[in-house]
Amino acid sequence: MATSSDAVTAEGLGDVWRESAPHVLAALVRRFGDFDAAEDAAQEALLAATRQWPREGVPAHPTGWLVTVASRRLVDRWRSDRARGDRELREAVRTADALAVRAADAHVGGRDDSLALLLLCCHPALSRPSQVALTLRAVGGLTTAQVARGFMVPEATAAQRISRAKATLRRVGAPFEVSGAAELPGRVAAVAQVLYLVFTEGHTSTTGAALSDPSLATEAIRLARALHERLPADGELSGLLALMLLTHARRAARVAPDGSLVPLAQQDRTRWDAGLVAEGVALVEAALPVGPVGPYQLQAAVAAVHAEAVTGDATDWPQIELLYGMLSSVAPGPAVTLNHAVAVAEVRGPEAGLDMLEPLRRNTFLARGHRLHAVRGHLLERAGRGGEAHDAYVHAARLATSIPEQRYLNARAAATDALSRPAAGS
Repeated sequence: MATSSDAVTAEGLGDVWRESAPHVLAALVRRFGDFDAAEDAAQEALLAATRQWPREGVPAHPTGWLVTVASRRLVDRWRSDRARGDRELREAVRTADALAVRAADAHVGGRDDSLALLLLCCHPALSRPSQVALTLRAVGGLTTAQVARGFMVPEATAAQRISRAKATLRRVGAPFEVSGAAELPGRVAAVAQVLYLVFTEGHTSTTGAALSDPSLATEAIRLARALHERLPADGELSGLLALMLLTHARRAARVAPDGSLVPLAQQDRTRWDAGLVAEGVALVEAALPVGPVGPYQLQAAVAAVHAEAVTGDATDWPQIELLYGMLSSVAPGPAVTLNHAVAVAEVRGPEAGLDMLEPLRRNTFLARGHRLHAVRGHLLERAGRGGEAHDAYVHAARLATSIPEQRYLNARAAATDALSRPAAGS
């Protein structure tokens, strides 16, 4: 039952879809088996929702409604396939409404279908890039363009990976189930990378008017918790969960009352979630001494150092520089270098940080994104090179796809431009 007062905006519909999508797709895959057809039917159900819900209101059980519509779309396709036997078709029709009832009941009878779907997408038959790309699309609800940005590859490449991954799952007949404890470790690395990218997109949205997407970040944390409960001794899962909690703890302080972005150094740390900070720090302290230290544990350790500083000025930057140096050895990459350069600038001066960025400017793909130019603008500003900082901020703002980040970068550009001009009468 729906009422007109339940009608939602396009943004609200997106929130409902992101929450329901993994459960809808999981219910369809569990019953019908065809991942590709199930995803198409789920998308058709979403299109139906965009037409009906604004006019008729949101159903009492959105997930069940979406499963019903998607199941009927699949049944319609079966009807058009003359090779299907009548008994098979009748069974499919009978099952469609039953699926909807189970989906509405705590997401398919209380089962964590999103976790099962996550593990299916990380099947060993898939390459690591395909595992991650498919999961970001199916479980995280990211667009192909967002997946491409997460990988730093062209959109066509991401689309091809997703398509090939679905074809491979269909070919090998991968079962839809939560793997046993013995099978989970082999999939942890891929799952962790997926959840990290989903959380990152939720923490700082790459597009749109909002700085973050809390529902996406919260879902990534929920799934990370579920995996951590199954594998509590896995140090990297502990590190990943800690990193998410410590980062998410800052959410309330990242946005000013006018909606503008507040950088980490300027945030009111009394607004950080003390419970999440304590939980995250405890996970880091428990994981680091136990075994080999991985990239998520090191990133979580950096977040813990920030969390333990009462103010931005009190941050232990030498320790952070050391941790990023270790991270560069364990998991080198442009994102690590960018963050390492900021830490080096705090310890050894901005020119030292700028020297670290120079090789990255030759990375064609990285240069097409805004973050390299934003970091460079920050370090140039710190070095007193106002004119160059202004140009870097302007370039970064043009490349940014998030409106809050565009506004912040344009504000920094204006501030550095004013500082670089000679005073009147001089």
